[in-house]
Formats: sequence, structure tokens, C-alpha cells
Amino acid sequence: MDRVYEAGYEAGWGGKTRGDLGRRAARRRAELGLSVEEVARRAGMAPGYVAYLEEHPPNLSRRALAWLAGALETTPGALLGADVDVPPGRNPTGRAALLQTLDAEECMDLIRPGGVGRIAFPVESEAGPTVLPVNFAVVDGNIVFRVEEGGIIAKHATGYVSFQMDRIDQVMSEGWSVLVKGRARLVRDPGEVDDLGAVQVRPWAGGDREAYVTITPIAISGRRASAGEIR
Repeated sequence: MDRVYEAGYEAGWGGKTRGDLGRRAARRRAELGLSVEEVARRAGMAPGYVAYLEEHPPNLSRRALAWLAGALETTPGALLGADVDVPPGRNPTGRAALLQTLDAEECMDLIRPGGVGRIAFPVESEAGPTVLPVNFAVVDGNIVFRVEEGGIIAKHATGYVSFQMDRIDQVMSEGWSVLVKGRARLVRDPGEVDDLGAVQVRPWAGGDREAYVTITPIAISGRRASAGEIR
């Protein structure tokens, strides 16, 4: 069977790949100064299929991903954005990198799907603010997360706080950051607690984390750094 057909139709890992693989592949190809045809020849794929991979979410097998990574002189993990054990942002931005200021609506669009962010709050006994990661959701425009009753966040993260979320893609040398300044409160009303119980917020940290904290935004700002156009 021709490799292009294997690559196109043999689904691996549940038929899904992670991350923006097509854009990563295109960026890596540009870094190497290779044409689509050259990458296709190296990978044993049709040029049209390589071009398709760069523009559409692919459905690659493990073997086809290895062929593509080899052709691009990188690793499958790098194409998938799997460098999670190293500090982000070590790679410099490209020469044509652009810095864009995001408005409040654009910022909310980025964080609305939820995920992991950081809350910064003052602790009287500490020399500076404490910053901790939290799994959060956005509910009716407010940031919601679960904490341990009597824990450090429940005790201190009420009043004015800052909340930050970012995404850095060092393979693509781009990313964004959103900062929310607002007022946090520990939810005490039983009815509100019951309503929030339907929100899918599953903390990665273990332990009993049944108390809810909400942050009502007062000021929202953000920036996006993007690389130049791929040619």
C-alpha cells in the first residue's frame, strides 16, 4: 500500500492527534527552508497530502507521524507540542514576530473554555503575593474554581486578586497571555453551591476540594505574540 494512503486512513491514538500539528509542521518546514515537495519526498508522501496536513487537522497514525517528523528533522513529540517537562518560552520569537494587544472580549474568548490558570493573592505573613495554579471554568462571566475548605486559598483569596492564564507554543514561537483583576469570594450560599455543583471543574490536585471560589472580573487585559507568515 502507498504510504500516503496509510498516512491518510490508518488512524492511531484513537484517531486523534494533539496540538496544532499542521501549523507546527509548516513552521518547521519553513525553518529548514524546504518546499512541500521536498518534505513529501523525504516522508514518502504525496505533495498534495503534505500540503493538506499543513492546512487541516490531520488524522495520522503513529507510523505516519514518525515519517513526517523524520522528514522535518524533529520528533513526533515536538510536532504534537508535547514538551511539557521543560520551561516554556526558551526559544526566541521569529524576526517577524508581532505583539498584539487584546481587548476584553478577545481575552474572555481565550479563557472561556477553562483549563488551568493562576491566582495571585496577598498573604499577610508572606513577603509578596502567593501565586497558585487552579483548574477553572467560566460561568456567567465569572471565573470559578474549587478549593479545599480551610486551605490557603479559602483563607486568603478573598477580596481583590489577580488571575492569569497563558499559552506558549515554543515550537511556533508564539503565544498569548490574559490577566484578570477582580474580586474573589468564597461561595457560602447553599443554593449557589448547588448550582455550581453542576459545573465541570475537576481539580488536578488531590484531596477534598468541595468549596467554591468565584472571581468577578473588574479589569481584563491581554496580549498575543505571533510569528510572521509562513511562506
